[in-house]
Amino acid sequence: MMLLSLLANPVVRPECHHPSLKPLLSTRARRNMIRCAEGISLWLAMVLMLFVHPLYAEARAMESEQPGQLYLVDRKSAWQEPALVLDSRFDVQVTGLLAQTHLTRTFRNTSDVWQEGLFVFPLPEQASVYGLTMTVGERRIVGQLQPRAQARQNYEKAKQAGQKAATVEQNRPNLFTSRIANIAPGEEVTVEVQYQQPVNYRHGEFELRLPTTLTPRYMPGAPVSTPASAWQSGWSLPTTQVADADEISPFTVLPDDVNPGSHRATIQLDIEAGLPVDEVTSPSHPLKVKLEGSRATVAPEQGKILMDRDVIVRWRPADNRAPTAALFRQQWQGEDFLMAMVMPPSTTGQVLRRELLFVIDTSGSMAGESIRQARSALLRGLDTLRPGDRFNVIQFNSQAHALYTQPVPANGHYLARARDYVQDLNADGGTEMAGALSLAMGMNSSEPSGHVQQMVFMTDGAVGNESALFDQIRTGLGNRRLFTVAIGSAPNMHFLREAARWGRGQYTAVHSAAEVDKALGKLFAAMEAPVMTDVEVQWPGTVAHPVPAKPGDLFHGQPLVQVVRGAPAEGELTVSGRLPGGRSWRTILDLASAAPGKGLDRQWARGRIDAVMDSARLAGTEPDEAAIVELSLSHGVMSPFTSFVAIEERVSRPEGESLNQEAVPTLLPAGSQPGMLRYPQTATFGPLLTALGLVGLMFSLAIVMLSRRQTL
Repeated sequence: MMLLSLLANPVVRPECHHPSLKPLLSTRARRNMIRCAEGISLWLAMVLMLFVHPLYAEARAMESEQPGQLYLVDRKSAWQEPALVLDSRFDVQVTGLLAQTHLTRTFRNTSDVWQEGLFVFPLPEQASVYGLTMTVGERRIVGQLQPRAQARQNYEKAKQAGQKAATVEQNRPNLFTSRIANIAPGEEVTVEVQYQQPVNYRHGEFELRLPTTLTPRYMPGAPVSTPASAWQSGWSLPTTQVADADEISPFTVLPDDVNPGSHRATIQLDIEAGLPVDEVTSPSHPLKVKLEGSRATVAPEQGKILMDRDVIVRWRPADNRAPTAALFRQQWQGEDFLMAMVMPPSTTGQVLRRELLFVIDTSGSMAGESIRQARSALLRGLDTLRPGDRFNVIQFNSQAHALYTQPVPANGHYLARARDYVQDLNADGGTEMAGALSLAMGMNSSEPSGHVQQMVFMTDGAVGNESALFDQIRTGLGNRRLFTVAIGSAPNMHFLREAARWGRGQYTAVHSAAEVDKALGKLFAAMEAPVMTDVEVQWPGTVAHPVPAKPGDLFHGQPLVQVVRGAPAEGELTVSGRLPGGRSWRTILDLASAAPGKGLDRQWARGRIDAVMDSARLAGTEPDEAAIVELSLSHGVMSPFTSFVAIEERVSRPEGESLNQEAVPTLLPAGSQPGMLRYPQTATFGPLLTALGLVGLMFSLAIVMLSRRQTL
């Protein structure tokens, strides 16, 4: 307070008001004026320091929250509406257990300069990209699948030559980047990506998820400097733990920040379920549905939708028509491919006592609707505990904290305290998952018991270091099983699905607060115990590399799905396993009854690529790039080491015309807090640097005056 008073009423030396100001001042007068200037400059320096501190704190806020952060979250920055308008269309054909999607992106250049568009976008976590087509006016250019480095080189060469070019490459199994070169002022260029994904079937219901945006991912590790590259663009710098952080961090903005007609999508699904369909629903969007037996035509009720959340469509077979098995066949380039789906019997064994660790993500990306969903999910999980169970609650953001030092009995006192603790959780800070996993995996009860150890991980999965986390789960989980709960309107489903797979558990997704009871009820029912272990699949003759090679345990409502190459549609398929209590179970299917299928070759190839990547992870070695490239090119399916590129032969951009690069942003996921926005920083540090310069100037002036004073 004393300092504020002094600033408001500065003490100025009386000599500063010397009455005689003559052209030639006396030595004493000059000394008095120097003392006056010294006092004023020092006080001004103090005032500027107080002004600079909040600017510095603001500039440091995101850095402390998110390592690798390059651009600040501040709507006061000089954000400009993108010059490229984005329009999207999803045309989806569902046949049985596979869906083929034609995703069309139209980029319209509203500026008066030539543009190169760059768009980082999500796809389903099990998507197999198998086609790229670029359209300019009436001209269609079909893309070619090439080794990644070669595709980049060919694209860059075409771009510099002024040719139209487009490329799509995989950054993560569910995250891709598209580049479009030489879009003329006022011109539209359309890029069509073709991909395939499996339809999820659980608990008697089919589900298809179409991502349209993504939650900004946390990039752990210290920022590292790398040579400037035209292929680097995003709000994050590469870090010691996420080397490609700059390539997977698209800017995230609000709908009002883009052209009113941009970032909208038209969606249509044509479903051939292969059996009568009773109803089609969606927890994400109201739907228009036309049902005709086993066929359904589905579209969002509102027409074009805002691309700010995943589109989820579910359909349920008619009563008593839920499949217990399904077989599909395909011949491709003279080879036979078969896909089998088998449901285990609905049976449960003895209810076992459990030691349950609930791990909840309270980082900044969970702020808003996500943390409310996560709190509801955790409270629902606490309600499932029975007498004799043990539990603990761990929350994490920049650090991990446990409610209790060790798992405690699930009785009234401990549960009441846990419920109060969960109700008070808020979202803020970074997403340091590794620390939370270490804390949970190292936690053991002080009392020896025969409890089944399980972990429930509730998060949006917004991290960039997925691979390192999978390794940590694989090597450190021990006898525990990991179950994941996807939270939010645009979660990282690749992380949630793979974390559960490596943790020998299961995953589920909570899209809205209204879905908590339904989604969690199914998950916790599955957690009671696997319904079938020691699963064995026997195909007639010799088959090449079944996908997956070794099925894991099956949980309640979860089918076995396997694809093989080289097995003709004849003979019998035998599936066997062990039910709770040690009973054996076996079923035999006649392969001659297999229905015609499409895309089985691509599904097998994608599974084999994943298997090669898994083998390298298990061995602690680099993946066999040559084997992956061969699989990718021979089956026309994109991989981490191959990319699609389409190049027009004619030259479009005149020589001498410059080319501007524009990174098209994604929309902030619905329900997220504005603090998750990622705008390009163009002015945020300006006031800070200006103020620092003025402070330095004032101190320099004071030093000069003190020096002159010594000479007088």
